[in-house]
Order: sequence, then structure tokens, then C-alpha cells
Amino acid sequence: MEQKIIVRVANASDVTYAQTITDEMQSSAKARGTGIAKRTPEYVAKKMEEGKAVIAVEQDGTWVGFCYIEVWGHETFVANSGLIVAPAHRKSGVAKLIKQTIFNLSKERYPTAKIFGLTTGLAVMKINSDLGYEPVTYSELTDDEEFWAGCKSCVNYEILLSKDRKNCMCTAMLYEPKQETSKQESVGEVSSKNEAPNLFKKMDGSKLLSWLRKK
Repeated sequence: MEQKIIVRVANASDVTYAQTITDEMQSSAKARGTGIAKRTPEYVAKKMEEGKAVIAVEQDGTWVGFCYIEVWGHETFVANSGLIVAPAHRKSGVAKLIKQTIFNLSKERYPTAKIFGLTTGLAVMKINSDLGYEPVTYSELTDDEEFWAGCKSCVNYEILLSKDRKNCMCTAMLYEPKQETSKQESVGEVSSKNEAPNLFKKMDGSKLLSWLRKK
């Protein structure tokens, strides 16, 4: 019988999965012929302990998938990084569940931050698009040097440098929370503007005259 998969925020008890996760990250990147920023088991474990990661496991504890949060530019930017799913569970919809959960966690912990990602995977691009991300140029991303230093371990790093860090093999995608705020404010403004006319419509002639005299 197929076991139920649990997707949740990781915690200190999950550090035992750290080595498995980083090993799978490396082997997966090698198989795809693409580059990723290398992360150590210690780094992944720290993300778990800080509650800045999402993990997927089967009911018996078998590891299924993982993703973590990185914060840049004094919390003005957040990256959902290191998405990885165990080979046996790929194309099952788990990646989408993990991305949705880490996205919600990012918005909860950093409500004003822009959320971004770099990816070469079409499936991840589709998931990001469904969440509200849009393709952008690299200039729209964080200028934090520590973030870009993480690209040094990527096989495409020389390409990034040759293009003056303006683009590379990865597609940049960005989610801006201000867009939602603007929509809400616009709705509020329209509602406010319509308030007076609606008030007049609800009054009969005598009440309207009385109201105007008081004004």
C-alpha cells in the first residue's frame, strides 16, 4: 500500500536527513548536467534547526523531498532554494506541494520581502508561475555579494562572469508582495469613492434634504 506523504516545516529532529539530501542534490545536478550552489550537510541542518526549511517524508520516516529559505539584502529578498525530490517520487506532484509550503512559510516569516529563484527546470518554472512569480532580468534580484558567491561552485559560473552577471543558463523569477498590496489599496480606493454616491441612493428625498442642512 502506498504511504501517505507528509509535507511540513522541518525542525531539529530532521537533521539526520541532511547528508541524504545533500548527496541527492549533487547526484541530481550531475545527472542533469546543470550546476547548483553546493551546500554542506551542516548548512542544511542549520536551516532545519532555524525552521527555515520544508521537508517531505513518508509515514515510516523515509525521506521524500526538501527545500530551504535563504535571506538576502537585510531581509529585502528571500530565495526558496535547493528544491530536491527523491527519484522514486518525482513527477508525483510532491515538488509542487513543497514549493507551495516553502512559499507560504517565506511570506509568513518575511511578509515584505521579494521572493526569487534561479532555475533551469521547466517544471519548477511552471510551479513558480502558478505561485505568482514572473521572469525577470538578473538586475531585479539581490545584489548581495554572498548570494552570487554561491554560484562559484556551479559548472556555469564562468558563463555568468563572462556575461557580467547580467544573465546565465538559469532563468530568474521573482514574486513581489507589493503587487498584491497595490491591488488591495486600489479596491479600497474605489470602495471609498463609491461610498458617498451609495449613501445618497439609500436616502429618500426628505432624509437627504435633512442631511444636507446639517452639513
